[in-house]
Amino acid sequence: MTRTASKQASVRLTQAERTALSDQLMFDTAIDLINRHGTQGTTLKDIGELAGYSRGLANYRFGSKANFMGELFSQFDSRWKNHLNKRVGEQSGLNALLAAARALREFLSLETNYMRAMYILWYESLGKDSELRTRLAEHHDVYRGDAQRWVEEGITAGEIDHNIDSKQYAVHYCAFIFGIVYQWLVSADALDLDAIFNEFEANTIKLLSKEN
Repeated sequence: MTRTASKQASVRLTQAERTALSDQLMFDTAIDLINRHGTQGTTLKDIGELAGYSRGLANYRFGSKANFMGELFSQFDSRWKNHLNKRVGEQSGLNALLAAARALREFLSLETNYMRAMYILWYESLGKDSELRTRLAEHHDVYRGDAQRWVEEGITAGEIDHNIDSKQYAVHYCAFIFGIVYQWLVSADALDLDAIFNEFEANTIKLLSKEN
């Protein structure tokens, strides 16, 4: 697209569309900066400038770095939930548990940069009380709740052993999910993700199956 054509296309955007575009460009820029410098080394000034706008735009739009990072968290969460919901759909019980694990395996490849940046953001938020830390804790509650519900659905349907403690299993399930992502972020080359997830799936079926 020529510069003239690009300018004409930009002119045709509504104010809301231009705002959404600039926000997305700033979010994408922030992801790159966080991956390179961490959250402490990422400034709103750099985000605005490197996204192609003024140094003050991010601050003007979001009011503070904390607010910006909170919105970045929401953007990532929305992407993940959309992906998860597409993969799990109307499935329940054991099938839902397996589908959610497969969704994560796919997401690691599809959204590598976002995953890296979000884990950096999350871990750096743990050293202090903050709104982001509170939101992260709430999301962990949701993830454990989903896993627990899927197990209970499987027990009700007669496909999962009724001796399984759904609440405790949910903790272990999420420990695998978050733990494997952490290991992958630290040393991706050391892990064979396909083999790891295949074995996790096989072990999950063995552990939960009513036939056992």
